[in-house]
Amino acid sequence: MKRSIKTYLKRPSKDNTNRSANPSVTRASTILFDTMQELKKHELKIKQNKKITHYSYGRYGSSTTIELENILKELENAYHVFLTGTGFGGIALALMSLCRPGDEILVSDNVYGPTKEISEKLLKEFNINATFYNPDSFEDLKSKLNKKTKMILVENPGSITFEFQDLSKIVSLAKKNNILTLLDNTWGTPLYLKPLELGFDMSFSSATKYFSGHSDAMGGSLAVNKKVFKKIMFFYKLSGYRMAADEAYLIIRGLRTLDTRLKQHYENTKIIINFLKKQKKIIEILYPHKPASKNYKLWKKYYSGATGLFSIVIKSKNKSSVIKFVNSLELFGIGYSWGGFESLAILQELRASKDEYSQGRRYFRFNKDEHLVRLHIGLEEPKDLINDLKKSLRYIK
Repeated sequence: MKRSIKTYLKRPSKDNTNRSANPSVTRASTILFDTMQELKKHELKIKQNKKITHYSYGRYGSSTTIELENILKELENAYHVFLTGTGFGGIALALMSLCRPGDEILVSDNVYGPTKEISEKLLKEFNINATFYNPDSFEDLKSKLNKKTKMILVENPGSITFEFQDLSKIVSLAKKNNILTLLDNTWGTPLYLKPLELGFDMSFSSATKYFSGHSDAMGGSLAVNKKVFKKIMFFYKLSGYRMAADEAYLIIRGLRTLDTRLKQHYENTKIIINFLKKQKKIIEILYPHKPASKNYKLWKKYYSGATGLFSIVIKSKNKSSVIKFVNSLELFGIGYSWGGFESLAILQELRASKDEYSQGRRYFRFNKDEHLVRLHIGLEEPKDLINDLKKSLRYIK
C-alpha cells in the first residue's frame, strides 16, 4: 500500500528550545563540543552513517538539513541522502565523486541541458568520456557498453521529450557488468517511483521542483545505497556542496503538501490533455496518456502516479505564430523550471547550435515545421487554463 507523505513527516526532533510543529532554522559554521573526546566520537558516528542531530562543522550541513535528510531518507528507502544547494548540484556531486580519468559514462540522450553539458564538456577535461544513447532503444544502450563504462545516467522520463525507459532492464544490465546507475527521478518523485528499490545505486531529485512546490527555494537531493556512500561522502565534505538551512526549511514546508499537490497537478493535467488532443494544430502530446503506447505501458509498469509536466508538438510553417501563441498566454508564465504552483509554457529549440546539443537531439524525429512547447500545469482552475489556451491557439498559422 502506498503511504501518504504525512507518514514521512514526523514531528521534528525535540530539543530544549524548539517545540514548534516545524524544525528550527539553524544557521551555523562552528559547532561546539564539551570535550575533544565528544568531538571525535561524533565524527566517527558521521563516518559510520549513524543517526545524528548535528554535524561537526557547518560545511556539512545543520540540524535543519538533517531533518530534511531524514525525511527523504525514509521516503527514498535510502542508506543516506545528500543535499545540495541547487538541483544540478546533486548530479554534479554524483559525477565528481565517482568518475575518474579513463572512465566512461553512458547518458540517456534526453537529459537536462546542464547534465549534458557537464557530461560532454567538463568531464572531457578530466579525461572522462561521455557517450549518449537513445532512450527509446535499450539495444542502443546495450551496444555502447564497454569495459571502461563506469556509470549509466538515466533521466526518466526526459523532461522535454518524455521517453520512458525499461528501468529494470537497465539495472539488470548494469549489475551484470558491475556498472553504477543513477536515475534522475525529478518528474515522478520518490512518492511515485523509488529507484533504489528497483536496484539503482543513486536516485536524484531536483528539490527545486515538486519538493519545494512554491518556486521560492532551490536544492538537490541525491539518495544513495551503501555501495557508493563513502566515496560520495568524501567528496561532499571536501566540496561544500551543501544546502542552506533556510532552503531546507522551505523544502520541508513544501513536502508537507507534496501528495496533495501532485494529485491536483495530475487531475488538472488530464483535463488539459483531453482538451489539447482535440486540437488539430497539435499533432502530438508527449505524456503517458495513450494506453496502447510504449510510454504509457512503461509508465504504468513502474510508477504509481503522474505529474503535471509534458510537451506538445505543434504543426506550423510559421514559427513566429507559435511564439505568439506562447507570448499571448495570460495564465501560463514564461520561464524555466517547473513543479511550482503556477502553470508555465516555454518554446523548446530542438534544432539548437552544435555547441549546445551536438549529440543530444540527433535522433529526434521532428521536422522543421514542427515545434515543441513544454507545458507545466499548475494548480489553477483547469477551465480557466483551457480558456487561456483556446484563445492563444488561434494565433497559430
